[in-house]
Amino acid sequence: MATLKIPQALPQVLVCVLCLVFALQLSAQPEKPLRIICFGAHPDDGELKAGGVAALWAKQGHAVKFVSVTNGDIGHWREAGGPLAKRRIEEVKGVSDILGTTSEVLDIHDGELMPTLENRKTIIRLIREWDADIVMSHRPNDYHPDHRYTGVLVQDAAFMVAVPFIVPDVEPLKKNPIFLYYTDRFQKPNPSTADVVVDIDSVIEQTTDALSVMESQFLEGGALGSEKNLWGSDAERKEKVNTMRNRFKQRYVSVANQYRPELIERYGEAKGNTVKHALAFELCEYGRRASKEELNKLFP
Repeated sequence: MATLKIPQALPQVLVCVLCLVFALQLSAQPEKPLRIICFGAHPDDGELKAGGVAALWAKQGHAVKFVSVTNGDIGHWREAGGPLAKRRIEEVKGVSDILGTTSEVLDIHDGELMPTLENRKTIIRLIREWDADIVMSHRPNDYHPDHRYTGVLVQDAAFMVAVPFIVPDVEPLKKNPIFLYYTDRFQKPNPSTADVVVDIDSVIEQTTDALSVMESQFLEGGALGSEKNLWGSDAERKEKVNTMRNRFKQRYVSVANQYRPELIERYGEAKGNTVKHALAFELCEYGRRASKEELNKLFP
């Protein structure tokens, strides 16, 4: 770090001014960009739960990676297997192009994820290779088995990423990242809490643009869709896309309303009361125990 040499003859007031200017210059120097990795069970989960904050991070020069732990190959009512998996890989790539992020889809069959040692090692390896500062995933009491086991695998990796003699082919992390959960609607055994809430109003159009790329899931209905989800004309398709985008926005409006007190605490009463769209995240106790002040600094 640079040092400031101050001649003894300078008046005390001038010394104080120079010290203040020097301190401001140091504080303005860019910090090391953050590296964030977001795990989702399927090729849409992480993007839906964290796409807005990822867009904000990307605009600030930070690196965000979305990892789908399964390939989504049964997540459609009309098609499946390799062709669907390839289609969903292209969808998440399209999302990342819009958000300014990176994506990876693991070759594990949709609906067949298990919390095995092999899969735990895969998650450890991915976190280390990304040199992650922040790791996100589902809570382990989510509704879908793939969601639950993604949460379990990431939890099980939380301490091990710093242990040198597991997955020894990848250098262990020097520090334990901060691990966080996506919030959800499930109440038992305990409901989601919000340790940090993020205003995404400035990127809501970009976020819904990105999610609209995932036609197999959000336009055609995914695994539980039917012929009723298809369209007969360009005008009908456009109407369906607008409906889908509004549905996404309403999801994030609900998050903002649910965590309004936390928004006010973070942004102050004036802004906190006007935030319309938000995302919320819960701190996992198995990673580094970040304070609320640190979380507020790390998140946009």
